[in-house]
Amino acid sequence: MNNQQKEFPGLGLVETQYAQLCKEGLALDSGVTIGPLTVAYETYGKLNKNRDNAIVICHALSGGAHAAGFSADAKKPGWWDVMIGPGKAFDTDRYFVICSNVLGGCYGTTAPSSIEPETNKPYGLRFPVITIRDMVNLQVRLLDYLEIGKVLSVAGGSMGGMMALQWVVSYPQRLLSVIPIATTHRHSAQQIAFNELSRQAIMADPQWNNGDYYGDEGPRLGLAVARMTGHITYLSEPGMERKFGRRLRQRERYGYDFSKEFEVETYLQHQGQSFVERFDANSLLYLTKAADYFDLSDGFDSLTEAFRGCSAIALLIAFSSDWLYPPHQLKDVAKAIRRSGGDATYYEISSDHGHDAFLLDYEKQTPLIRSFLERAQNSSADSGT
Repeated sequence: MNNQQKEFPGLGLVETQYAQLCKEGLALDSGVTIGPLTVAYETYGKLNKNRDNAIVICHALSGGAHAAGFSADAKKPGWWDVMIGPGKAFDTDRYFVICSNVLGGCYGTTAPSSIEPETNKPYGLRFPVITIRDMVNLQVRLLDYLEIGKVLSVAGGSMGGMMALQWVVSYPQRLLSVIPIATTHRHSAQQIAFNELSRQAIMADPQWNNGDYYGDEGPRLGLAVARMTGHITYLSEPGMERKFGRRLRQRERYGYDFSKEFEVETYLQHQGQSFVERFDANSLLYLTKAADYFDLSDGFDSLTEAFRGCSAIALLIAFSSDWLYPPHQLKDVAKAIRRSGGDATYYEISSDHGHDAFLLDYEKQTPLIRSFLERAQNSSADSGT
């Protein structure tokens, strides 16, 4: 093993690529057409001779194209490196894995921070409101660019799980299987409320300047508070109690002031501040709104009808302590798929990691996903597709 292999294990160094797509524009659900569009993406593994071993990975709210391996400018691995690589759940010795940054994200794909061709300035709030379906439509354009017709599977957690479900409804002919994790088919009032709280925290910051802050400091305080709010929903009460309890930081007694005394306070402020350094506030506004608009049954008589006629097999994974996307929401999706005549397997994993379990409990997910992908690949071979 050479020094580079020791320093960068697994997939080693990977490179983000950029595709210029939709020169004639992409028609959005809002009625607006936007283009041309840049899409940042990474690929892992090799596309086989039949071009039928591709898997699309969809990232969550604050993720990006860098899902696995190590980028040249950072020693921290991709956000799902524990799941993607040689011998892992998404085994790159067998599969060709693709992950792209979503439309509206801030890691290389066209977004509010991108330059608007007409003004030569960042879009800001001139960027059109987008939906989960718009994101998936752009992903399909990327697959067309890569000359990949049908994919073995589409997988993702949280907002990425919404995208995976949207694939089933919008492009049933383009995938053989789907793996939605820790997600829902539509946001409840409570889920919308948490997102609105985050948006209001950003927009209440005077430095937000109605979205026109590029080149200035921007709404750092508002974005930090938004992240702190969101991060609470990613954890669970048992997990927080185990990790923090009521422990004080660097003192034995209360100071009876408003300094950071409890360990959990320090943790949340750290999460907020670190997020400010890597994410764009306007992107958070747009992506949370897209998640709130998401309703897979919209345009159908029922959720069951939305899945009618889809032949893709489904593996749905939920986590017992996830109160942001409680298990019953994915269980309802599994029931709807079965009522439509489809094939759905539902697993609820016991965990106290809350919503973050889809990122942390990889050892429990790996055997489920590995065997499911083998089944999907075997069914494809049996059917000759």
